[in-house]
Amino acid sequence: MKTNAAKAMLLTRLQQIADELAAREGSLALLGLGSVGRETDRLDEFSDLDFFVIVEPGYKAGLVDSLDWLEAIRPLGFSFRNTIDGHKALFDDGIFCEFAVFEPAELKSIPFEPGRVVWSRSGFDAELLAPPPRRLEFGEADEEFLIGELLTNLYVGLGRYARGEKLSAFFFVQHHAVVRLIALFELWDGGTQGSRDSFSNERRLEKNLPRHAELIESVTPGYWHTPEAAERMLEFLAPRTKLNELITGEIRDLIADTT
Repeated sequence: MKTNAAKAMLLTRLQQIADELAAREGSLALLGLGSVGRETDRLDEFSDLDFFVIVEPGYKAGLVDSLDWLEAIRPLGFSFRNTIDGHKALFDDGIFCEFAVFEPAELKSIPFEPGRVVWSRSGFDAELLAPPPRRLEFGEADEEFLIGELLTNLYVGLGRYARGEKLSAFFFVQHHAVVRLIALFELWDGGTQGSRDSFSNERRLEKNLPRHAELIESVTPGYWHTPEAAERMLEFLAPRTKLNELITGEIRDLIADTT
């Protein structure tokens, strides 16, 4: 699909879901999230439908246990329940969706990004659809914490690589440590150039932090190259921040022993 056609198709399907819910007793609102929420400018042929359905108390199970309300719009070729609250599903025409169903009171404890009210029942208080204030995890925006996590990820990962646990090493160095590295980019750069996914900081990195994209390529060289990835991270960090000499020395020894 071309981008414009894909965008129209996705937004039309979301509106069809809204119309179906409006006709069903107990439905209160449909909240579009992500690229079908407040960021429709990001919609393209690779986008999907992320949404919350808000219902009156007592009606949640009916929409979660049976997907007849989606099937009424278009047959589903695949679906499975991925959380206690919702499903992932694929319509037979290729539109993928991920959704959850909540009662209004549940939203107070559900972390989510601000969305777009696609439909709401007359009299429904749309302010209930504002996400609760996001609570930062311990050390999330602290350089000392991020550096400490990154170095220990490298240390543990390289130890596992030396032991022969190549897959675990790959995850520690080329995933966990890279996630911390991206957080450092954001901290040092004072933010990103575009919209950020608060739950997955690797999303849209190439657009939001373009000057770091080449570095990310060099620190994710693949399954057999974890020591090289670790070495490249140290090369990048050493002139930019103070690294603990003891653990950095241990990491360098492990790199030397495994290359």
